[in-house]
Amino acid sequence: MSTTELIFFILSAVAVFSAVMVLVSKNPVHSVLWLIAVFFTITGHYILLNAQFLAIVNLIVYAGAIMVLFLFVIMLMNLNSTTEPQKHVWMKLAGVISGGCLLIMLVSLTRQAVEMGGRTAMMGGGDIGLIKNLGKVLFSEYVVPFEISSVLFLSAMVGAVVIGKK
Repeated sequence: MSTTELIFFILSAVAVFSAVMVLVSKNPVHSVLWLIAVFFTITGHYILLNAQFLAIVNLIVYAGAIMVLFLFVIMLMNLNSTTEPQKHVWMKLAGVISGGCLLIMLVSLTRQAVEMGGRTAMMGGGDIGLIKNLGKVLFSEYVVPFEISSVLFLSAMVGAVVIGKK
């Protein structure tokens, strides 16, 4: 077993454990902290796949900005077990149905994994995920959609400022 495979398995084990802890934790702040750990392990997987841009974006946007917003919202709402509303029967039923769908999907993926036993993925090689290549494609083939999206973001920011001033 190579070092890359060992790191992959360690990151995967930590990601699965952290994801389970997100679901099991009673305290919502602890759930958010475990979710940050999940995002860090996903960033490690992106680095193993030689996708540095995705790793940095995942780290900055998800583990940084969005999780800080989640923490602020949870802390401002002051959630605890006494103020938390009781779950209705239909919410529990929806959880059981979605859990069953997840179980069916995992069983299906496990059966497919047995068929793909001899195949391996390219890890840590090539220049597929480099920022230089992404920039070349983004500003040559996709320059018009990129500029259109920047105008849409600019108009959304102006709209947010106008709504916020009222």
